[in-house]
Amino acid sequence: MRNRLRRLVLIGTALISVAAAASPAPAESGRTASGGGLSATIRYTEYGIPHIVAKDYANLGFGTGWAQAEDEVCTLADGHVTVRGERSRFFGAEGRPDQSLSSASTNLSSDLFFRGVRDARTVEKLLDAPPPLGPGRDVRELMRGYAAGFNAWLAQNRITDPKCAGAAWVQPITALDVARRGFALAVLGGQGRAADAITSAQPPGGAAPAERPDDAQLADAARELFSSQDSDMGSNAVAFSGATTANGRGLLLGNPHYPWQGGRRFWQSQQTIPGELDVSGGSLLGATSVSIGHNAHVAWSHTVATGVPMNLHELKLDPADPTAYLVDGERHRMTKRTVTVGTKGGGEVTRTQWWTRYGPVVTSLGAGLPLPWTRTTAYALNDPNAANMRLSDASLALNKARSAQGIKAALARTQGHPWVNTIAADKAGHTLFTQSQVLPRITDDLAERCSTALGRATYPSAGLAVLDGSRAECGLGEDPDAVQPGTFGPSRMPTLVDAPYAENSNDSAWLANADRPLTGYERIFGTVGTQRSMRTRGAVEDVSAMADRGELTVRDLREQQFANRAPAGDLTAADVAKACAALPGGTATGSDGKDVDVREACAAVAGWDRAMNPESRGALLFDRFWRKLTAGVPAAELWKVPFSAADPVGTPHTLNTAHPGFERALADAVTELDRAGIAPDAPLSAHQTVLRAGERIPVHGGTESLGVWNKLEPVWDPAAGYTEVAHGSSYIQAVGFDGGDCPVARTLLTYSQSENPKSPHLSDQTRLYAQKRWVTSRFCARDIAASPELKVVHVRER
Repeated sequence: MRNRLRRLVLIGTALISVAAAASPAPAESGRTASGGGLSATIRYTEYGIPHIVAKDYANLGFGTGWAQAEDEVCTLADGHVTVRGERSRFFGAEGRPDQSLSSASTNLSSDLFFRGVRDARTVEKLLDAPPPLGPGRDVRELMRGYAAGFNAWLAQNRITDPKCAGAAWVQPITALDVARRGFALAVLGGQGRAADAITSAQPPGGAAPAERPDDAQLADAARELFSSQDSDMGSNAVAFSGATTANGRGLLLGNPHYPWQGGRRFWQSQQTIPGELDVSGGSLLGATSVSIGHNAHVAWSHTVATGVPMNLHELKLDPADPTAYLVDGERHRMTKRTVTVGTKGGGEVTRTQWWTRYGPVVTSLGAGLPLPWTRTTAYALNDPNAANMRLSDASLALNKARSAQGIKAALARTQGHPWVNTIAADKAGHTLFTQSQVLPRITDDLAERCSTALGRATYPSAGLAVLDGSRAECGLGEDPDAVQPGTFGPSRMPTLVDAPYAENSNDSAWLANADRPLTGYERIFGTVGTQRSMRTRGAVEDVSAMADRGELTVRDLREQQFANRAPAGDLTAADVAKACAALPGGTATGSDGKDVDVREACAAVAGWDRAMNPESRGALLFDRFWRKLTAGVPAAELWKVPFSAADPVGTPHTLNTAHPGFERALADAVTELDRAGIAPDAPLSAHQTVLRAGERIPVHGGTESLGVWNKLEPVWDPAAGYTEVAHGSSYIQAVGFDGGDCPVARTLLTYSQSENPKSPHLSDQTRLYAQKRWVTSRFCARDIAASPELKVVHVRER
């Protein structure tokens, strides 16, 4: 009786809140700056998903900051330490950040980079710019409210997560800290990627610089550096038009691949300002708005794009001074930035950074792409997103869009997304793919006229332009429809409207629809007519077949997400089994020169169902074999039939099993499993798991090179198999529309809402993921009120 009474009280409270949310709002109520005393109502439903209702943007930000702190206070606080440049002070200079906010390899490098941003007041200057260059009023209010909400949660609650309970580094934040985190996300692909190189670049001393690899090697290194398939972020997304669906309305399946731990996790919520905003989806931690989601009219997702959001300028230096450079013969001194960082124990480290009219001097882009600073030459990095404080405005504009066309218009108006494509479907049956990125305005003509010798190698291979910085005519210029000088305007963006399907799996825009290929864009956006990844090939096969079949529903999206088909297995497993069975004596020679009995492995590959499902036997063996094969055999020697642009989905094909690397990979995979005590035909669920609060949870899905839509990059333990996931499927949504105000949506946050081991939402959705189950989205007020786990919380400043 007590539980029933409590339930009735909760429903009554929720209905009061819902009634308030559903009532007409006063004119401009969503645009009125709030004073003090911020508050919000948070209605929690199953799996700890918060539905935040507030009267305006400041109060919505307050509820969002509070609710994020409830789930992820330690991870958020760690990020605040990062953007303040204080990691060395609290965690030691030689420690390693989680690289969610930059690619810095040590705390010291991270601090030098972000302290440099602080000392230069970079973010403050961007905030001072009037819209559309700077953020609009609504976004400013969201940031102000978010900081207040985070701080109020800290003041009113006890931290239970042992990772930061009682830690001195968990501190109140300001709206500026929120903005700094947004800046860090914007420059992840540019200055953030080069943090180590920016903070370590120093003028040449007396010693001769190390010899640089030849341009062909550097071109290969650049191609690898800018390959999104090799990064810890990727994604699939597909939009289906009304011509392919059962009810003539659009469908969208979004499947972003992001880290499972740390500061680049998604967090799920619904944000509502009555009469102004109503949106549901996943936000990157620290974001004030929904990043990927849906409202009552349109759904959208993002995929990491192939556009290269940076370029280099090769500087001709003054022979008498390596910190001065020449432009059209005129001498310009570099700007010297001296940055001091406090370290654990009270010491300080001071370093110098060197900046030019183009950006900071860098001496490498990763270990494979050295850019030595000599007496005659240096390299400066141009990152247009270092002048982009529009990402939050772009996200909010998508949240408020009412159609696929509205999504396109919002992106054109805000021009704030630094490194993603956008795919959308709407209630009326329209679809959209667009690569609307903030990219340096490198046209193919400019690259032809102004590339240095290095640029003539790296631009065709990787889209990385290296321009002659000694000639003013090699500046980036302006597009008349671009918000920001030196970037491309919306009319240049590869865009596909109203295709039966629009799909991307982190290859270029070329085959967003294989029947309507996109061409004519500049090389910096990506390639045309080049080999696609195995995941793209499998995805295009799947979604084109779905579109041809027609009569699609949300159920079809759900089946596609967890089908776990391994295209590489479909393409090669029969040949592998056949070649394996033909090995003399049933043995193969490993890389150590020893013969290995592979007869059980041959049978396991032959019996494998070509999927990465929990019950798939032989899947783990093939996974380990395929990784070794593709790492040990050059791509040009892997296949008998090479790639053809005339058949980009079907080629290359026919595995070259005669290559010596085939036998080595097979023997090494069998040996590896044997050492871990794993049978060749063991089911995947027995040895691909994650550990949460003492519970071993099996996870399905597969690695990038196998081409599995439901991508998972697990961590190999030589003694036990895969025991953790580094990155992969994260916030998944399958969304359709039925003509009413409540979208037909199913969602799943694979790693659950919280990393706190004491949270009830540490692994609840992870267990759903293991069982291929989904969460039914509660978007409309009546559905929220009907939740059997409804909990209504009114939060406010005190």
